[in-house]
Amino acid sequence: MPRFYFVVFLAAGLLAGSALPTLAQQNNPTISGDFRGIRFEEFARRVEAQTPYRFYFKTATLDTVTVHVQVDNLRLLALLSQVFSHTSLQFAIDEATNRVFVTPERPLQTQVPKGVFQTLPPGAAPAPDLAIAPVRPSGPPATGTSEFRVYEIGPRQATPAGGRATLTGTVRTGGATAPVLGAAVFIDSPNIGTATDKLGNYSLTIPVGRHNLNIRGLGIRSTRRQLWVHGDGRLDLEVLADVTSLTEVVVQGQKDRNVRSMQMGVQKLDIKQIKQIPTVFGESDLLRVVTALPGVKTIGEGSTGFSVRGGGTDQNLVLFNGATIYNPAHLFGFFSAFNPDMVQSVELYKSAIPARYGGRLASVLDIVGREGSRKKFGASGGIGLLTSRLALEGPLAKGKGSFLVSGRTSYSDWLLKKVPSPTLKNSAASFYDLSAYLTYDFNPHNSLSATGYLSHDRFRLASDTVYEYRNAAASLKWKHDFNDKFYGTLLGTTSHYDFNLATTRNEFSASTFAYSLNQSSVQADLSYLVHPKHTLDFGASSLLYNTAPGDQLPAGDKSLLLPTNIQHERALESAVYASERFDVSPRFSVQAGLRYSFYQALGPRTVSEYIPGISRSVSTITGTTTYGQNQVFAHYNGPEWRLSGKFELTDNSSVKVSYNRMRQYIHQLSNTTVVSPTDTWKLSDGYIRPQVGDQVSLGYYRNFKRNTIEFSVETYYKKIHDFLDYKSGAVLLLNPRLETDLVNAEGKAYGVEVLLRKNTGKINGWLSYTYARSLVQVSTATDVVNGGAWYASNYDKPHDVTLVGNYRFSQRFSASLNMNYSTGRPITLPLAKYYIDNALRVYYSDRNAYRVPDYYRMDFALNIEGSHKIHKLAHSSWTISIYNVTGRRNPYSVYFQTVNGQLKGYKLSIFGEPIPTVTYNFRF
Repeated sequence: MPRFYFVVFLAAGLLAGSALPTLAQQNNPTISGDFRGIRFEEFARRVEAQTPYRFYFKTATLDTVTVHVQVDNLRLLALLSQVFSHTSLQFAIDEATNRVFVTPERPLQTQVPKGVFQTLPPGAAPAPDLAIAPVRPSGPPATGTSEFRVYEIGPRQATPAGGRATLTGTVRTGGATAPVLGAAVFIDSPNIGTATDKLGNYSLTIPVGRHNLNIRGLGIRSTRRQLWVHGDGRLDLEVLADVTSLTEVVVQGQKDRNVRSMQMGVQKLDIKQIKQIPTVFGESDLLRVVTALPGVKTIGEGSTGFSVRGGGTDQNLVLFNGATIYNPAHLFGFFSAFNPDMVQSVELYKSAIPARYGGRLASVLDIVGREGSRKKFGASGGIGLLTSRLALEGPLAKGKGSFLVSGRTSYSDWLLKKVPSPTLKNSAASFYDLSAYLTYDFNPHNSLSATGYLSHDRFRLASDTVYEYRNAAASLKWKHDFNDKFYGTLLGTTSHYDFNLATTRNEFSASTFAYSLNQSSVQADLSYLVHPKHTLDFGASSLLYNTAPGDQLPAGDKSLLLPTNIQHERALESAVYASERFDVSPRFSVQAGLRYSFYQALGPRTVSEYIPGISRSVSTITGTTTYGQNQVFAHYNGPEWRLSGKFELTDNSSVKVSYNRMRQYIHQLSNTTVVSPTDTWKLSDGYIRPQVGDQVSLGYYRNFKRNTIEFSVETYYKKIHDFLDYKSGAVLLLNPRLETDLVNAEGKAYGVEVLLRKNTGKINGWLSYTYARSLVQVSTATDVVNGGAWYASNYDKPHDVTLVGNYRFSQRFSASLNMNYSTGRPITLPLAKYYIDNALRVYYSDRNAYRVPDYYRMDFALNIEGSHKIHKLAHSSWTISIYNVTGRRNPYSVYFQTVNGQLKGYKLSIFGEPIPTVTYNFRF
């Protein structure tokens, strides 16, 4: 069997242009034989049979090399010179041990170079024949690109205290030079490692001396770098993107991370994994893949709204490169608002949320954009039945920066014309989104990145009502490295969301309605490696809200509608935080953090006053108070604790526990459970208090079969104070006194999440089961719902089972299956009609006392890739998918009508039949 070459003392290219070692001719045996037309592996076996030499090489490096020589009594040096004369391969012979090393870049150095151990006076340069390029803090950082070169870290004159040194740097892919998130960077002896952060940065304290630095990560090829560490230094690592099958990508990125990392309740997704999951209309949709994760529930058929551990849709903070996206959906939730060609990775935090995040109770969905290539121009995109997309990328300033721009649009009107319903035939729907991402490195210590995002949706239903809504977001991030142990980022963002509604059914009541929300923020995040066992993160942020809750104006000269304007709302939310991780022992680590948030509701504002002790209504108003510009009329503040611990039971199992408190100062108002373009947001004020949530989580994690199979069980309990709920018959739009229809409730949620994931092999995927309850109680001195008893929230779906499976037939053909079952969501039903004083009334059940039918869906997709030839104009693939294979009519909504004097319920199904789609994807 072939032997893999290994590293000997000071091997691996210490001299970049060194000559081959001299062979002692008198002691070398001669070689004879016909070696024509055989592979190198067979050639090596035959030579080993005739001589005492043994070959060391990497099979993948020489699997295409064929030998074409015939020799008689030829010595080894001359024979190998002939074999490799027309290749870029190099060889080196170690006469002391009779070993032959074959490498692809440069020959291994088999002798100790002259001057390695010489003592240099201060300021003196090494001898000319010692061609080791040092990596020192005082000079520009080197980039580690080769497995066969030895990188010298730090100055050789001094040995740091304790015999340990700190190595820092950034891991990037060689093709797009995009930072690699969550990559494992470690040495084998002793076993010391870390993981890169969201910017690709790593910091590792290791003993001085020779080491092999291993790099493994999601979407990159496993590799290593050879180091000779003298002291503190920096080494940026450039690695290759993995272009092989998804199974190999996943196993590299997830190896024992779930066991050894401090994080719990965290799910990471790579864009390659997202693109394999079958979705409706063949469009890769990261939010639909997120809803397939344990603890995450879809809100309804066709909707991208999601609930995390029983929380509301407004309790999820959705970030795109740091900027908040308020409505991450297109076409009433049928499509995600994010172009998959712009996304690099997705990270969902359900518990143990880092202290740098705040403002939401349930989760943080952090979407990181993909950087453009810094080496060449390229294009990618796709053409589907309803949408098309295109992305362009390339280098800037000779590789110092890059750009990536993308666009996506729909052409769905043709499909609506095919629908039998006359109403839908006369309807129209379209959307588009545009994204841009620019990066630039001023020097090794300063870099700048900018992101822009814009989306627009327009619907016309039954030719009389037009809906439009827009998202806009921008972010500017500056990263600065103060030194090898201290770096930080400064982030500025702006977010905008607005919608308008125009109706012309009756020209005498024709109107337009408009709503808008603007948000601007600045945030500073700093990270300092205090000690190899202590890492300190700290920072501050400030965020300004400005909302226009609603303006209704008459449309047309004949409209008799009077204009209505709801007064604007403004508020300032600020926070400071600090978090420290402490490795108590190799198996036990703890992390503690504190985020302290401040909130101020700002004028101008006119606030109504009510009779204390009774339910607020228009009839209980006693007066008003007016506040001037920027005058504070309500303020809140409080601590947000973060505590977590991890104990490794064995090398393959661990137990983790966490507690976190979150505060939320902005609330979504909606008369439906699904995400709707007419949903509005309400800021906390003197009557609407901020929501406060406390969550405790406990988890057990175990890996099997060399970390190829992951198993985890997490249980949690969450308590929510001042949860926002509505009075019966609440009016949410154009209500100048919303506090009269809103109540502060108490909420609680608890559950268990079980996940079994297989990361490698032809068959891979995951199976998850979630048991979760989400309950609400309204029982105050002024307001009571359901007699003050606990009742199911709108997001209470106790049972959820999800299966995601992939089977790869070959490198070009693969199939994917997605199955989901969940309990139907709660609903309040009208039970009867009755008259009081000749006025018709409806008698309703207790709130959320019933449920819609259970939800079940199965999707299937077949992925066909083009040939994997490296040199071709374009790399293309086809995706053939079927959404809702069984044709189950899952309810999108439930409505009621009176038939022959009886009230009957009906369910509306959007996707009641199997939906086949075909998508063509390309990349230049």
